[in-house]
Amino acid sequence: MIQDSKKLYWQDQIHISFAKAMMTTENSPLLHYRLFSLSDGALGPASSTICDGEPTTVGTGPAPRKLSTFFGVVVPTVLSMFSIVVFMRIGFVVGQAGLLQSLLMLFVAYAIIWLTVLSVCAISTNGAVQVMISRTLGPEFGGSIGLMFYLANVCACGVYVLGLVEGVLDIFGKDSSDPTNPLRSLPQGYGYSFLYASVVLLVCLSVCLVGASIYSQAAFFIFILVTLVLLSILISFLAVGPRQITIRHGGNVTLIGEYTGINSTTLHNNLQAEYSLDYTTGNLMNFATVFAVMFNGCTGIMAGCNMSGELKQPSRAIPIGTIIAVIITLFVYLILFLLTALTCDRTLLREDYGFFRPINFWPPFVLIGVYATSLSASMSTLIGASRILHALAKDDLFGILLAPAKLVTKGGNPLGAVVYTWALVQLVLLAGKLNTIAGIVTVFYLMAYAAIDLACLALEWASAPNFRPTFRFFSWHTCLLGIVSCLVMMFLINPAYASGSIVLLLLLLGFIHFRSSSSSWGYISQALIFHQVRKYLLLLDVRKEHVKFWRPQILLMVSNPRSSCQLIKFINDLKKGGLYIMGHVETGDLDMLPSDPVQAHYSFWMSLVDKLNVKAFVDLTLSSSVRHGTQQLLRITGLGGMKPNTLVLGFYDDTTPEDFFLQDSAFTPGLSPHDDPFGVDATSLQAHFPPIRGPETPHHLPPMEYVAMICDALKMHKNIVLARGFPSLVRPETCGSNAALYIDVWPLDLLRPQASAYVDVCSLFLLQMACILNMAASWRRYQLRVFLCVESSGGSSAGGNGLLAAEMKFRELLVKLRIRAAIRVVDWDRVAVLRGQGGAHTGLTREPISVEYLKAANQAVLEEGGVESAVRFLYLPRPPADPTIHDRYLEELNTLTEGLGPTLLIHGLTPVTCTEL
Repeated sequence: MIQDSKKLYWQDQIHISFAKAMMTTENSPLLHYRLFSLSDGALGPASSTICDGEPTTVGTGPAPRKLSTFFGVVVPTVLSMFSIVVFMRIGFVVGQAGLLQSLLMLFVAYAIIWLTVLSVCAISTNGAVQVMISRTLGPEFGGSIGLMFYLANVCACGVYVLGLVEGVLDIFGKDSSDPTNPLRSLPQGYGYSFLYASVVLLVCLSVCLVGASIYSQAAFFIFILVTLVLLSILISFLAVGPRQITIRHGGNVTLIGEYTGINSTTLHNNLQAEYSLDYTTGNLMNFATVFAVMFNGCTGIMAGCNMSGELKQPSRAIPIGTIIAVIITLFVYLILFLLTALTCDRTLLREDYGFFRPINFWPPFVLIGVYATSLSASMSTLIGASRILHALAKDDLFGILLAPAKLVTKGGNPLGAVVYTWALVQLVLLAGKLNTIAGIVTVFYLMAYAAIDLACLALEWASAPNFRPTFRFFSWHTCLLGIVSCLVMMFLINPAYASGSIVLLLLLLGFIHFRSSSSSWGYISQALIFHQVRKYLLLLDVRKEHVKFWRPQILLMVSNPRSSCQLIKFINDLKKGGLYIMGHVETGDLDMLPSDPVQAHYSFWMSLVDKLNVKAFVDLTLSSSVRHGTQQLLRITGLGGMKPNTLVLGFYDDTTPEDFFLQDSAFTPGLSPHDDPFGVDATSLQAHFPPIRGPETPHHLPPMEYVAMICDALKMHKNIVLARGFPSLVRPETCGSNAALYIDVWPLDLLRPQASAYVDVCSLFLLQMACILNMAASWRRYQLRVFLCVESSGGSSAGGNGLLAAEMKFRELLVKLRIRAAIRVVDWDRVAVLRGQGGAHTGLTREPISVEYLKAANQAVLEEGGVESAVRFLYLPRPPADPTIHDRYLEELNTLTEGLGPTLLIHGLTPVTCTEL
């Protein structure tokens, strides 16, 4: 009973330890993604956790979210969409395009906006929304969309600043035709406009550097002011009577515009388009250029999303608030277009972009609205752009290029990002006119919206189980239509800008993808790759395999990577685009362990793959023996048509291995854990993998088990490769001009040459593998040499005729196989005389091969190849069927390959080529 109680006690302890381990493993990711919270002080006063890459004290928690849907989403979105366009370009659009085409432009613009809003709402309601909605899209899409939005905001800031300068000069600009007006005292011209714009931008910079919070506190006041100004404009259309308005352009041209009040004749005259020269730039307008200007008044739908960190319920507030804001702005634009077309003639609309002021019942009120809106939009985009850039820099997506943008003040203000953004906007101001850069801004916004639709489409097509947005009024059809709409309008506006922005986006996607920066955002690319790989694996039917498309799919068994790095790299050259898996067996019994020890080791092996820069998968298993573990990996590794067909083992000998970790700087300890994307640095790798086997340390498995593994692979119809001497391999990229220049192939069974031929399956497999190595980029400068062992006393021919006939016959074979190789015929008589009757076998028995013959064969291979041989390919004979002579089989192989340097012993069972291809 006491023994039973002790047994039960220790079983309980094991189960408790296992439960604790599982709880630790399971709870950590949940804490990371805030799926549940801990009570205050649960982890102690000094405890902290990491949420979205930022440390947050558990006791204090993140800053409270205070903003409602109206103040957090509707107000900033409406203010962003009601930019300078609503006050300074309504007349330009209607006057150039006419009411019908203006309404068509409005419909197209809001169709694009609406389709993008559906995607934004879907993304924003799929889980927790972070400070920037683009973070929910993963680093590739999040980073590229973030930078595209940043550039769009930079150009938009320039548009708003130039619009403000235009509004100021309309009233205060010097006019030679009216020299007595004291208000018109500001000099005009390109240089002066740039100077005024720079001063305005400097004011915005000062606010951003000193008191950015002032703007956020005044946002609602500005919203009320803009609303009152718009109401005054609507009332003025109804209350102000007909009048003539004098229009002056720099004192050289004086025109008279008509405000007729609501008039059907005026509406009829304004229905059709009459494109003419833009008086600010002198360019002839068309549908695309006018649309580019008008679309600037429809952007800003992401303003509420960028406030997600301050919203009480972002997943609910962003969709509702954004949709409300879009409806409000659409309704206002429709009314303004209709009233403008009903009341103003073409001259007034095309020649006075600020016509709202002279027709208002109190003109200064419109000026206040223009200046407040322009200045607000300028500061808003400057602040928003700097925050986007700071987030991109902090997430280290673009490396040292954005490193200065990480600088912040003590109060958390991103000083570096603000200065960066100010400098770029200053460059944009060199354009000089609002309409000049409106097309660039529109193309950038359209590209960013297309990228958002593409990201949502990717999430939908990837069919990830965790993509479950609560907003369901979208589908892949709306995403695709949004992408097509954006691309079509981009190319209509300016094909050059559109092409450039697409190239820029693709470059950003590729740069971030291949840079493989560390991120916990989740990768859309990984979800898409999984979805497509699964689909194509189902199409990869093993029944349709053909010899002409054969490629090696290799399982390399690695005992200890410390001594196998050279072989791992070499097999990477040998795979020829095929499957490459590094396998490792840990011995143990899962029943006696609290958890599977293998799972925790994958990150170390994957880090090893990264440091060696090889394209390999890793598969680990737990088994009672190495042999059984290898059987498991041969059976279950891979999937569908992507399964190993070749097993590679290190050679079984008594050579003391070298520690490659001590020779490669990539494994030198001292690197920061943050330098590795997955937290496995060189120090951790050194500590994880055990020391190499010493001279007195026995092998992990006996010789009989090693040979049994070879037999198992052959029984499972897998090709087998034994690799010997690869610690001494000199890589082609590191060798000098005096290095070895040849890849040698010995396509005959040197143990039993009388029982094999040069054209059997194994010999052709040997040739194919050597040819594959020679096709690798780093091995192309090496020449392939094939050695034919010919006995002059054998066959129907004798002497030199026999040697020549063998060479000619084999050369014809190489020509048919399209293998370029030099043929060297070796007179094997001096070796064959030492063989005697050794090697003859019947049934399960085989006579031993004399040591003298093996040494002679070894010496012949060494002398014929010389020091010029970089790697040798030798024929591997089948192991004897009798397990009792497996030790002797290994001794024979050991003697045959002693001192040959990097050597591959290969036995192929798979037909890999034929002369009919």
